[in-house]
Amino acid sequence: MADSKIPSPGLLARFAAIVGEKYAITDPAAQEGYLIEGRGLYHGRTPMVLRPGSTAEVAAILKLANETGTPVVPQGGNTGLVGGQVPYESGKEIVLSITRLDRIREVDATSNTMTCEAGVILAKAQEAAEAAGRLFPLSLGAEGSCTIGGNLSTNAGGTGALAYGVTRDLALGLEVVLADGRVWNGLNKLKKDNTGYDLRNLFIGAEGTLGVITAAVLKLFPRPRAVETAIAGVPSPASALALFKLARERAGDSITGFELMPRIGLDFIAEHMPGTRDPLASPHPWYVLIELSSQATEGLPETMQEVLAAGAKQGLVADAVIAANLEQANAFWGLREAIVEVQKYPGGSIKHDISVPVAAVPDFIAQASAAVTALVPGARPIPFGHLGDGNVHFNVTQPVGADKAAYLARWAEMNAVVHGIAAKLGGSISAEHGIGRLKRDLLPGVKDPVALEMMRALKRTLDPKGILNPGKVL
Repeated sequence: MADSKIPSPGLLARFAAIVGEKYAITDPAAQEGYLIEGRGLYHGRTPMVLRPGSTAEVAAILKLANETGTPVVPQGGNTGLVGGQVPYESGKEIVLSITRLDRIREVDATSNTMTCEAGVILAKAQEAAEAAGRLFPLSLGAEGSCTIGGNLSTNAGGTGALAYGVTRDLALGLEVVLADGRVWNGLNKLKKDNTGYDLRNLFIGAEGTLGVITAAVLKLFPRPRAVETAIAGVPSPASALALFKLARERAGDSITGFELMPRIGLDFIAEHMPGTRDPLASPHPWYVLIELSSQATEGLPETMQEVLAAGAKQGLVADAVIAANLEQANAFWGLREAIVEVQKYPGGSIKHDISVPVAAVPDFIAQASAAVTALVPGARPIPFGHLGDGNVHFNVTQPVGADKAAYLARWAEMNAVVHGIAAKLGGSISAEHGIGRLKRDLLPGVKDPVALEMMRALKRTLDPKGILNPGKVL
């Protein structure tokens, strides 16, 4: 990218001709939503946003970009959290938005697959599966605006990962446009295909640095015929982990959600989102949201009651309530999602997307909480997230009354402390958000050197001119 130049008016006209003037955005005001990411950490510039309407148009754009050495930033719903989807401030990169590639090409209920284009909104994919009596289990807080292509490019996780896996586990085949404009048609529905390297997995989680995903074959599942949702107050993360082990023993694979929430998160919600009800009669230090799902129409309520009763008997559960209806279940999940949203109100928040072995979650929370409050006295840790798969969103809110800018200036310093603890416990600095720009410079410190060189070799092979999302991941 350092050697590239701002595209000339003549070159921009050639790009615009591929998609038509209507879909080549040059007006700064109209571009704004494509240039800044959700946390406001990065605000880039671009001479043009291109909105192709077909795979052929994506191929033509990349062919021209490769020939002219023009850097391209692929973008889905622009909901990423590490800056991988927005351009740099140089104004040299063209943004390639795939949101017009929004057709669901096929839903095959017999094969339990759905073929959809990369710009399909996740919620729309969920609805299409539901209309066919099936479930597409990927579920994220941003599902109303994130796209399937973005989910694949970042290997998104979400609340369903415990039972169904991350996005990588939900894709059978891909259609990808390579850096030189060639199209790889890997859209197959096969669960068994041992015909060489698994090329699909090269592009999932690559954040648009190796190719542009334009369509995918996704796995579907039978819709559960019974769902039970409960919130339990627990004394500690260790108690929550013990309750998870107990639930595994009693409910097995029926557990489709097991989320940990701290009391401070609910206090923030009560303070900044008036009208939200506390789920239990009295406050507790920690909460667990449990969801059980089953194809059987009977027995699930009894299983949930058995899990909670056994937890109470062992001193793991202080109080609990089972949702009486869908509205109450949605309210429970709403609390979990609100913890993400509410953190913008009490001041600056330094965020971490950590995964550790499930057994190490309580130790990680304890050690990281002690370390960040020693580093910044008065800082308020808010560890929450997917306890069942070891993914902790360890966010730290500024001390009361602190200067926000001065606090956020210590982001890298706090990262080093938290990431060091995660590494010591055998964890990762990025569980489900990716690397992007935010964590690029941290990668050499945590990634095996041989693995990094393999990644660079793949980049050189598939994108020798370095036009695809340059400066991201590597």
